[in-house]
Amino acid sequence: MDLPFRVQEFACMSPAKSVLMFLMIAAAAPLLLVAFTHGASHGGENSEIEIRLLFAGDILLSRGVERELIHNPKALSRALHPALLGADWTIGNLEGAVGSPDGCPESAGQKPCFPIRAEFIPLLHQAGFKAIGLANNHSSDLGQTGIEATRRLLAQNDISALTYEESPQFLRIADLTIGFVSLSMIPGRDERAVDVPSIGLRQKLRLAKSLSNLVVAYIHWGSEFLDWPEKKQRRAADWLINNGADIIVGHHPHLVQKPECLHGKPVFYSLGNLVFDQKYPSTREGLLADCRIREGTVSCTGLQTRTLEGSTLPVIGRADGDAEKVQSGCVLRLSPSLMVSGIMLRPENSSKGRNPPGLSLEAVGEEKLIWKTRHANIVSLESMKVGGPQPSEYLLTLERHFSTMDGEEGLRPCVYEARPEGLVPKWRGTALAWPLLDAAFLPGAGGILCAEHRGDSFIAPQTGSKETRIAAYSWKGFGFSGISDPQVIDRCREYLE
Repeated sequence: MDLPFRVQEFACMSPAKSVLMFLMIAAAAPLLLVAFTHGASHGGENSEIEIRLLFAGDILLSRGVERELIHNPKALSRALHPALLGADWTIGNLEGAVGSPDGCPESAGQKPCFPIRAEFIPLLHQAGFKAIGLANNHSSDLGQTGIEATRRLLAQNDISALTYEESPQFLRIADLTIGFVSLSMIPGRDERAVDVPSIGLRQKLRLAKSLSNLVVAYIHWGSEFLDWPEKKQRRAADWLINNGADIIVGHHPHLVQKPECLHGKPVFYSLGNLVFDQKYPSTREGLLADCRIREGTVSCTGLQTRTLEGSTLPVIGRADGDAEKVQSGCVLRLSPSLMVSGIMLRPENSSKGRNPPGLSLEAVGEEKLIWKTRHANIVSLESMKVGGPQPSEYLLTLERHFSTMDGEEGLRPCVYEARPEGLVPKWRGTALAWPLLDAAFLPGAGGILCAEHRGDSFIAPQTGSKETRIAAYSWKGFGFSGISDPQVIDRCREYLE
């Protein structure tokens, strides 16, 4: 038996019951105000300075590369630093994990295992890397111990570790916020991989899109040694862009796959190898994706790299003709910063990877940082405009909390007002009508909230239920009411696919 649509709408209750239910549902701490004042720039879309981002493909620090670096530790910096020096932010995909070869499993002969010497991690910083992607099929080669050792050493060397679990991660350069969503579609030894599409990835992209001027998807995908993108990559790229990605940068095939302009967005399907010891001629050629941001627009091209005979380290060459030709007409505009009731909201800079778990929001007004929130487990966030010609503006968040209503740690919808003194809770719900998997406003539909629910109910909960249902809601001033129009529900179903 399903609960009626309006059971979670507090306006249906008596004032006493409404207050009691409000306190019960707010089982975990909401976004709490922390007084904070600091000078800050306002908005990222009008910046007049040029910002340069460089993206590299696969980096190996084991096997033949290890032997070369043992003999000449400064060789990596000499090869890369002159080219990387001019970038504001350089990112590469690191294949392997810090630890001893003894940590490789006995089955390592069936799958390559790439242990990395701890003393090699500082070499990445010296070469000019500001961030390293760990979402790939070799980051778990040495188990959780190797993952933790790699992350720890990267942080000690001021290098951000890009992972799926912590995505989106936010970088602020000047007044620009860039959101990174890092993921791997290729399972490693831990068998973990991200499905595209998936609800969790959709939420990460939505959160990044809401809070960033530019969203980058840094993705491990495709088939090894295939020099063109396969159908699965193309389908994934289309879905990523439709769900908020502005730039897609791929790796894993170990060969360069020709970039494309898809829906007006740059897609680098595979950058090939940057530092590797593979012998095939095509594996010794790579590409650096070179993206420039200036006056509110983003344009990308590519720089050729080539590994010389007798070495595993690259020489950085000239601009790639194919990349220039494809990307010349692929200029995109930065997204505006999130504004709610005249207050600009932005995420705390997470570029060093040393922030507490969760997300902290900062409010900027009159070019000053006027307040920030404590960290909260926010899964999704977007502006909410409801009402007539002069709609009220709120902030809708989906936060993961425990609730005494259902005895679960689940996704909870919350509505806040943005005020000069902080975020003020206006409404908090357990999960609308049924246990909640996702919820987002239907674009251009005047405040219709689309929700994907589990197939069970609060009356007969089945936490592991694989069935789902789609529902639509409208804001009633204090809570949401269900919409029974089948056409609206069909539109929600299509939007949430």
